[in-house]
Amino acid sequence: MSHSRPSPVLGSRFRGFLPVAVDVETGGFNPQTDALLEVAAVTLRMDEAGRLHRHETFACHVAPFAGARLDPAALAFTGIDPYHPFREALTEHEALQSIFQPIRQAVRHHHCTRAILLGHNPSFDLAFINAAVARSGIKRNPFHPFSTFDTATLGGLAFGQTVLGRAVQAAGIAWDHREAHSAIYDAERTAELFCRIVNLWEGFSRDAPGALMTPA
Repeated sequence: MSHSRPSPVLGSRFRGFLPVAVDVETGGFNPQTDALLEVAAVTLRMDEAGRLHRHETFACHVAPFAGARLDPAALAFTGIDPYHPFREALTEHEALQSIFQPIRQAVRHHHCTRAILLGHNPSFDLAFINAAVARSGIKRNPFHPFSTFDTATLGGLAFGQTVLGRAVQAAGIAWDHREAHSAIYDAERTAELFCRIVNLWEGFSRDAPGALMTPA
């Protein structure tokens, strides 16, 4: 009697963590004083062969919190007009809850213990998320409070490139400079870069078991 191969379980791949690619756009560099203006999160899925793929994208425009600083240089860099009438921006509390709800569902679906923020130089993104969570009084942040996965480090390891656009292109993924520095675009390219690197590792480790894990 033949038995079908069980589907790979994403929940066991990263020690119970579910990687979720996140990118934020802000009004400066200080998460305590500067506005959070955009946030995007991208979940991953695993196919029958155990390969990772970009899955769903969730994003919001965010209204500056009361008293938030808006650095003109930061706004010029991102091209964001915080008070444009068509932004349909949500408060920090509303925006985070709309992002966190599907992430919590994905964590449960994949039998994970919690999400882990996947980003390009992710300490910046996580600091702004954590600061907004604290200001909003949200009790159930799905993300680990300090651990992250960093595609700048992984891109340097895999392709010798630490800048997001250069690492993405070195990985053979399309990159449009005109779309860069929007939260959705950067989060989706970060997710694709991470998937490409993990899938390359899985292919290498299958071809040469233990080759990269043998202690020196």
